[in-house]
Amino acid sequence: METVYKKIKNLRAKNNITLAQLSEKTGLSISFLSQIEKGTTNLAITSLKKIADAYHISMKYFFDEEDNPSYITSRVNQKRIKIEGMDEELIRLNGQFKGREMDPFHVTVLPNTTSTNRYTHQGEEFYYVLQGEITFIVEEKTYVVGQGEAIHFPSYLPHDFENRTNEKVELLNVVTPSLL
Repeated sequence: METVYKKIKNLRAKNNITLAQLSEKTGLSISFLSQIEKGTTNLAITSLKKIADAYHISMKYFFDEEDNPSYITSRVNQKRIKIEGMDEELIRLNGQFKGREMDPFHVTVLPNTTSTNRYTHQGEEFYYVLQGEITFIVEEKTYVVGQGEAIHFPSYLPHDFENRTNEKVELLNVVTPSLL
């Protein structure tokens, strides 16, 4: 299975452009792009989006495994995702196959974490609290969700969450449509 990092490097070679040219198109530094291609740095979703936009492709390209579908995601193949501006850690749990329409994640939210952004996008979001207690703000209404409880809402409503406790929170999150 080709990694995201290898796909980025191969795409650049296939398009016969230099790191400097890709840097100009993305606004990302040459050294950062080099680290991405080597797989020696974490790649945030926003940076991946800039790279996809530079090539005029969907971010799904980096994750699709159309020729070799995979329905199980073993621990060693679970990918960590970092979203700029968010402190939480996301681990991708989805299989890889053509036509996939949802993204499941394991989310860890550190103690006393407050989001500075409200998000909106098409689709739906579902969260199940595996451990701890978390506060969701959906369209200016506050919901406190504890262990063993779930929240499900349309994603076009402005939303975010906060961990107002001194304990980390573990969540199972499913988003539609597929973002990655």
